[in-house]
Amino acid sequence: MAHPSRKELALAQYRLRARFYDHELAAFEPIRRRAVACLGLSAGDTVLDLGCGTGLSFDALQALVGPRGHVLGVEQSPEMAELARQRVAQHGWRNVTVVQAGAENMPCHDRLADAALFHFTHDILTSASALDRIVGQLKPGAHVVAAGLQWSTPWDWPTNALVLAAAMYSVTTLDALDQPWKLLAPRCEDIVREPSPMRGTYIVHARLRTPQSTSAR
Repeated sequence: MAHPSRKELALAQYRLRARFYDHELAAFEPIRRRAVACLGLSAGDTVLDLGCGTGLSFDALQALVGPRGHVLGVEQSPEMAELARQRVAQHGWRNVTVVQAGAENMPCHDRLADAALFHFTHDILTSASALDRIVGQLKPGAHVVAAGLQWSTPWDWPTNALVLAAAMYSVTTLDALDQPWKLLAPRCEDIVREPSPMRGTYIVHARLRTPQSTSAR
């Protein structure tokens, strides 16, 4: 009997979590706020919200980019994407679009994005094909921010126990939990690790490498 793929596992996880997701993520709102602030968005910008879930970041993102800007939420779970669309409709946001797709096959758009947010999207960050697809949708030098779960020091077993419990409930692989941005880092420059409001979590912001800086390596 074939084992389910990572995508199938993720879809099953979030099919069950969709109705309660907003309540489950409430404790992590300080991390979301700091991550969004690190994007450095300006009016008129386009920002990708990868693995946008139910759209909890939309309010802050759309306020920063304004009516001339655009927020593109990408979410592979049909249940989560539908709740995100309902959030957009309820608020009447005309500058927010939700696309139901995996990050590795998200549709191309005619306008490259100025920034990308990876908020608790460990499965996307550990997929080279997803990151390649996302990078192709970003301007050179685009702001990139990632935040989520991370192992603490080996002797901090109480925190690591909490990280493990959360990870088993929300991701399909424990790979790279020591440095979740490991695959993202070679695609970026000016990487900064921000202080996180919670133990067992991280916030990293950087800029996408320009063709000149990539060729110079």
